[in-house]
Amino acid sequence: MRQKIEFMKSIENHEPVTFDRFDLHSALLRGVDAAGFETARPIQVATIPAALEGQDILGLAQTGTGKTAAFALPLLDELTGHRHKATRALILAPTRELATQIAAEISLLSRFTKVKLAIIFGGVPQHKQVSILRSRPEIVVGCPGRVLDLVEQGLLRLDQVETLVLDEADHMFDMGFLPTIRRILRALPSDRQNLMFSATMPKEIRHLADDILRDPHVVELNDSAPAALVDHGLVHVVERRKRELLDHFLDLEDCKTAIVFTRTKHRARRLAEQLSKAGRRAVALQGNMSQSQRDRAMAGFRSRRFDILVATDVAARGIDVSGVTHVLNFDVPTTPEAYTHRIGRTGRSEQSGIACTFVTREDHAWLRATEKMIGSAIRREKIAGFESDVQVEASEPHSKSRSQRTYRSRSRSGSQGSRRGQPSRGRRRSRSA
Repeated sequence: MRQKIEFMKSIENHEPVTFDRFDLHSALLRGVDAAGFETARPIQVATIPAALEGQDILGLAQTGTGKTAAFALPLLDELTGHRHKATRALILAPTRELATQIAAEISLLSRFTKVKLAIIFGGVPQHKQVSILRSRPEIVVGCPGRVLDLVEQGLLRLDQVETLVLDEADHMFDMGFLPTIRRILRALPSDRQNLMFSATMPKEIRHLADDILRDPHVVELNDSAPAALVDHGLVHVVERRKRELLDHFLDLEDCKTAIVFTRTKHRARRLAEQLSKAGRRAVALQGNMSQSQRDRAMAGFRSRRFDILVATDVAARGIDVSGVTHVLNFDVPTTPEAYTHRIGRTGRSEQSGIACTFVTREDHAWLRATEKMIGSAIRREKIAGFESDVQVEASEPHSKSRSQRTYRSRSRSGSQGSRRGQPSRGRRRSRSA
């Protein structure tokens, strides 16, 4: 308890916390150093000590703030040093891209350990995944649908799982995964640790978290508000001039690499083709693509073979690409919650980013709901040549100094207890030492 109090004081005083203060296994600390992690992020400082003690966790923080390491490090600390020859941790994610990202970060952190990991998701033949499962990995990262399929086929056993992680939990609920998750829960031991992380947790689904978590350690860091390092605004535009407005942003000197979000798969594909024909290095990422096509698109974007990724909301969560300077919402998201996730694709790893949303008259209801959710107005940008385009009334009046700023090229940089009913458990590692 003293350690947790000291960590919380460090957050309040804005003091840096190094990872050796968590008393992690030495091999794991080598992985942390190799990954280039110097000091812990606030979500990590606030949750890792409680997770090491075996508590359930509910962690709410914006995307790009280090949630993956916040749950991965306690898991790996428990498993490092000996082989378990059974699946001891199950991590569920809503999309293939997020599952892949989680697995990649865990592999990086565990590179000096003998912990084995498997990743499973749909859209690809299952035989290779089944082959990996036969090696009895300690950690399984997967999407709910394929995980349940393999459990029901008897190819994935979860009866020895000690820790369940739900990452981007609100998105899994929104996508209709709740019935699948409940069926997976029935295959898990009731005596387990539960870690739930998300960028948002709307009130209407908070009770679903209450059904899964037991006396959780709750951490909320700027719940629904966009990350502070994301400079976000909107531009009023008529539908027929969106492409012209997009070209304006892509031509800015500081727009080095951008993610452009569209509402439909067809529009993402068509817009990427149009941009490519115009001489820009653009690629689409949308749900009708095969897994191999999606992998190639992401690999090309990460390697900077493509400067522009045109995506549907399949990419709004879980895509962690360093150095994305701009997020451009060609179409507004379908929900207010999705706004935070979309613009969170920039301003990651303590580097600043710019986001802009193209708003038409038809988007009035979405704008009001989104500003209400984030608790503040989204700054109105004024761009030369678009002054006469449709004007959408905001949910609240704004002063001219805030709402009529001229958008200009910008470039900035930044820097990176025991569970209820089990008072004698203590730190989780003691059970398998």
